[in-house]
Amino acid sequence: MNNSDREDTTIYTVVMNHEEQYSIWPADRELPLGWSAASKSGPKDECLAHIKEVWTDMRPLSLRKRMEQAVGMSEAVPRSSP
Repeated sequence: MNNSDREDTTIYTVVMNHEEQYSIWPADRELPLGWSAASKSGPKDECLAHIKEVWTDMRPLSLRKRMEQAVGMSEAVPRSSP
């Protein structure tokens, strides 16, 4: 039996970075810099299912904010009358 044939029994934690991007990390390891626990731990398949449910907008937070600002600015520009 090789490593790929063994069942993954690792418990993972869902983690999120400052850009609100998600990943999973082994729960028994120290979190990498820039990532924080995001309220879900368990087997890999459960953590990935949770991410799929909550991470509905794949754009980084900074991009979402810039796009919202651009929309706000375009709505603030007065339109000329014909």
